[in-house]
Formats: sequence, structure tokens, C-alpha cells
Amino acid sequence: MNTIYNKVQIYRANIIYTPESKHFEVVPHGYIAVSDGKVEGVYTQLPKHLEDCPVTDLGDRLLIPAMNDMHVHAPQYRNQGLAMDEELLPWLQNYTFPEELKFADVAYAEHIYRRFIHDLWRFGTMRVVAFASIHLESTRLLMKLLQQAGMGGRVGKVNMNRNCPEGLQESVSEAWEACDALVSEFERPDALVRPIVTPRFIPSCTPEMLEACGQMASKYQLPVQSHLSENLGEIEWVKQLEPESKHYADAYNRYGLLGQTPTIMAHCVWTDGDELQMLSKQGVMVAHCPTSNFNIASGLAPIRRLLNAGIAVGLGSDISGGHDLSIFRMMVYAVQVSKMHYQRDKQNTFLSLSEAFWMATKSAGSFFGKVGSFEPGYDFDALVIDDSELLIDSDYTLLQRLERFIYTGDDRHIAARYCQGRLIPEPQV
Repeated sequence: MNTIYNKVQIYRANIIYTPESKHFEVVPHGYIAVSDGKVEGVYTQLPKHLEDCPVTDLGDRLLIPAMNDMHVHAPQYRNQGLAMDEELLPWLQNYTFPEELKFADVAYAEHIYRRFIHDLWRFGTMRVVAFASIHLESTRLLMKLLQQAGMGGRVGKVNMNRNCPEGLQESVSEAWEACDALVSEFERPDALVRPIVTPRFIPSCTPEMLEACGQMASKYQLPVQSHLSENLGEIEWVKQLEPESKHYADAYNRYGLLGQTPTIMAHCVWTDGDELQMLSKQGVMVAHCPTSNFNIASGLAPIRRLLNAGIAVGLGSDISGGHDLSIFRMMVYAVQVSKMHYQRDKQNTFLSLSEAFWMATKSAGSFFGKVGSFEPGYDFDALVIDDSELLIDSDYTLLQRLERFIYTGDDRHIAARYCQGRLIPEPQV
């Protein structure tokens, strides 16, 4: 065998992915060649130059890109499914902040974070954009546990210094020291787990803290994550706190936190007009979190409107505003939300399955680089789906099988998980 292909691994399966938002690429019993963790090519027949490479035959199973969760609060994992009868602001004060205070205790953080990472793995999420808490050591622990699991992500130590319990506030100098420490330890171009600047949202950060966060992002060329236009009460609050800003997005923009470096804003339920155009112009990605928007009474995010404006959209579980860590379920809910919008405005067609799948894979994965597709040069982040028990007869097409799995399957049907070409074993709890 030619030595250039010594490290090539071939997988044979029913291959499905979305190189474009409105198109599934389907290769029945095809071959995918992986070299050094990256896709070399997808083939209907194995090329001669690859015939001597080892082949893992996955039989009649489906091979799809792995999931990416673009917005989740790791320290809220214990509260998953609790306090679903509250709106955003009382939910934060009465449930979320008291739970996050506990993460000053690193032992408690490890207990929760190990279970959190295990469930990400269980549901096929190989990369995550996560809020940690304000606590440096617990944040470091979360990043190390993700590293140990072989999974990837951007993890943010939260920054905030007002409108929250005293134990969750920090000074600007403390925020800088923590950022310096995380960058020194984790910020490497080839690292799977890296930091992200994380002002919680405008109401929890003074102008001085927001300015410091913008400077952190600029100095270290770090991406940014936060919340935007999630709830009407929150939006009115921001108007009072930032009267010089044209709108919520402009408040972030004035501090260098809206696209000056790669930025992901969660929710954008009420984004329209000039705010919408600003997000589009500055290349901001939106994390659509449908279950959270339902649960804490935020509203229905206008995803078709965002897509039509050229805004990149990924999906997020938003635990624990959301109650479900499965990004497959987020696809279902995203389609359903878009159908509710369609009933109001027939001009905005509802999402197709391929669009929802693309948002969860290639669109979301673009935040990490070439992730979320099986095109040449993309990281081999993949799930092997054994849907045999979901099949009633042999007449289903491959796309019908995928749709049935997304709507009716669960983690028991995920037979294997890969991240950057490595088989990811079940993490220890």
C-alpha cells in the first residue's frame, strides 16, 4: 500500500449529510475515507488508490454528522426540567442564580459536570458552546473534563457584576485575571476545547465590565457568546440600562461584542428591523433554542426571517431554560416553531427537515471551523445510527429512515460517536 494512505480509515455505511441547507446528500452503502481525523472523500465505489485501506463495514446503519449544541448552561444541568412555570427574570433570581452559587465548590461542580458531559455524549453532541459559572476553577474543570472525554467546544467563564447575588459578582480586574489564566492554559489553534468571552447579558454587566469583555475578545482574538432579545421584559430593561444604544444589539456593538470577533447570540426571539440588519452585516451567528423560548415564555423566534437575512443559525438546548439536551429534538421543535410562524405569515415558508438538519450540523459546525459535514477537509465528527428497531418494513427510503429516527428515535439508537476522527467511548460519571 502506498505509504501516503497508511493512516486512512474507510467507513462503509448509508451516508447522509447536508452540504447545502436545502439538499441532503445521500450515498447508499457508500464509502467515506478519513485521514488524520479529516474527511478525504465520500464515494459510491471505493477508488483503486484506497482499495488496500482498512474498511469498517457498518452494514445497513446510517452515518451522519455529529450534533453541535450552540447554547447551553452547564451549571444549570441539575435544574433541567424544573421551574418551567416561571418567566425569564424571576426564573433567574429564584432558581438559576441559587444553583450557580454552588459552583464555588469544585467537588460539587465535578459531580454535575461529569453527568452533563455524559448526557451530551449520550445524545450525540460532540461539540458544545457552553456557559460555565463565574467560578474560574470550576470552569477549568469543565474544560478539562471535556478534553478528557475527547469532545470539543468553546467554554465561557461567565462575567457579571450587577443585578445578581453578591456571590456571583466579580470585579473587572478579577475577570481579566481569569481570562488571562484560561487563555494561557487552553487557547491553542489546534485545541478541541478553547475559551470564549462570556458576558452573561447586558443587565448583569456594568459598562466597565462590558468594555473589559470587548477588550478581552480583541486582545486574544477570542469569540464571544451572550444573550440577545430573548424576552420583552429583558429588552425594556436593557433600554433603561443603555439609553444611548439604538437597540439591544447596538449595546453589545458599542462595547466590541457583536461580530468584531466571531460571535454567537442566543435566542433573538424579537430581533427585527435595524437589529436584524446589524446581525447580518456583522456576521453574528444566532443560537435558536426553541424549548427554552417555550418554557420561559419568551416567544417564537423568527428563524426564516433570520435565514432570509443571511444570518447563520445553529441550534441550542439552553439547559435549563430548555428541558431537553437532544439536538435531534431541537430540530423537531425548530420545524414546529417555523410552522407556527407560517400560519401568521404565508410569505415565510416553514423550515424543511434538511434545513433543520443543516442548522444542527454544518451551519452550527462552522463556528468551530470545518465541522458538521462530510465534504473533503472537514473534521470527521460523526454518529452511527442503528435504527433497525424503528423499521416496520423494508420500504423506507434512507431519508425516511433518518426522519423517523429524528422524530421517534433516541440515544439508544446511536451505536457509535466520533469526534475529529476518534471513536469517543462513554465518559465516566
